Amino acid sequence: MVKVEIVEEKDPQSSGNSPYASTSSSRHSSQESISSISSELSAEESLYDRISALVDIVPPTTRHSISTKVSKTVSFFKTSGKVVGNIVWIVTTSALLVGLPLALSLEDEAKIVAQEREMMAQQQGAQQMLSPGSAYPPPPGSDQASQKGIVPPGF
Repeated sequence: MVKVEIVEEKDPQSSGNSPYASTSSSRHSSQESISSISSELSAEESLYDRISALVDIVPPTTRHSISTKVSKTVSFFKTSGKVVGNIVWIVTTSALLVGLPLALSLEDEAKIVAQEREMMAQQQGAQQMLSPGSAYPPPPGSDQASQKGIVPPGF
């Protein structure tokens, strides 16, 4: 563990000769000048300027590796987006060209089957009404011989 210790100079004359020594008034004026400079820079400098200034800080090999990684990532997403788009296009057009006519024909077939069932139900209802043991009387003008079938003459 590091221990920090403040050492004060005992000789006041030697502190005046030191190039690093400063009085409190000079410290105050330097703070004012720094704040005035930073406010002037922030008004003129944009975010793009600050980011472009980072080029000098980052070494060229690191910049190159970052650039290649970013370009590879962008190209991967671009390629995968194209592939996914093509797959979606193929599935959609196949569904429209094959699935839609198939669905329409199945619907038509279901309608035909329903009509056939309805017609058979009507015919069965009519036969039950005309049968001799039914609760309904036969319609007037109907003949019992016509219900037995066709009888050739002479029998």
